[in-house]
Amino acid sequence: MSIAEKQQQLLEELELFQDWTERYEYVIGLGKKLPPMDEAAKNPEHLIKGCQSQVWLDACCENGRIHYSADSDSLITKGMIALFVRVLDGEKPDAILTSDMGFIDRTGLKEHLAPTRANALNLMATQMKQRALSFAS
Repeated sequence: MSIAEKQQQLLEELELFQDWTERYEYVIGLGKKLPPMDEAAKNPEHLIKGCQSQVWLDACCENGRIHYSADSDSLITKGMIALFVRVLDGEKPDAILTSDMGFIDRTGLKEHLAPTRANALNLMATQMKQRALSFAS
């Protein structure tokens, strides 16, 4: 499945929930399903600076594909980073670098989050692309 197809699938899943409380619970649930991040990786090098909560992001490249691990000390923020991990994990660096992260605006999350949390979405997308850039050929 392409990044665009994964984004569309995620948007369709979120549209199933009419109530924002249910959407938040769904996003939090995605965060809870993230594989545990190695505690040693929760260090300043992997911290996304500028987020209200602590958010760690690490990436490795295996067989030409990027694999992300992430965590946060906030459930909703962990869910937010899980959205990006879901659509970008396992993709090639060039596909990540050219992907449109505007899908996050179409989720409607930014309008229902505090401004600092909404800004965190942009920071997360930027950091994921920067990690991919470090592995690009």
